[in-house]
Amino acid sequence: MPDSILNELAAKVGEALKAQGLMLATAESCTGGWVAQAVTAVPGSSNWFERGFVTYTYISKREMLGVSQDTLGTHGAVSEETVREMVAGALANSHAQVAVAVSGTAGPAGGTPQKPVGTVCFAWAVKNGEPKSATRRFSGDREAVRRAAVKVALEGVLGLLPATIDVDK
Repeated sequence: MPDSILNELAAKVGEALKAQGLMLATAESCTGGWVAQAVTAVPGSSNWFERGFVTYTYISKREMLGVSQDTLGTHGAVSEETVREMVAGALANSHAQVAVAVSGTAGPAGGTPQKPVGTVCFAWAVKNGEPKSATRRFSGDREAVRRAAVKVALEGVLGLLPATIDVDK
């Protein structure tokens, strides 16, 4: 997947957020800040990108985003339960109205039979709304998995935005 696809998606995310006067926050684990990098590559992104959290460890997920130890202990970092708490934490600990969270196993090691390499969990939320989450499985090497995850994360933000339009504004 060429970078141009990610660049186009990030620009579309920016246009949609700016049009609605909304700010975005990211909470990332396996993508290591790549979603934030993609959106900040867009000129003028300071108008719609508020901040990013790179929370690679359990400790950082707990300290920075408020993910509970119970959730991590029961479900692990690669779970919809965890990314839902990550996205809620990104909204609670920022001035953004929209957030995305990503956690997965990019490989080449770290997979399990239940969560093989390439398993990535996502959550998207609008402030004061119910988060949406999904789990996807990608093939390829570490970079391919991470790149595909960034694409899905950005597509999910775009998919979330029409629901936030207030026609009375």
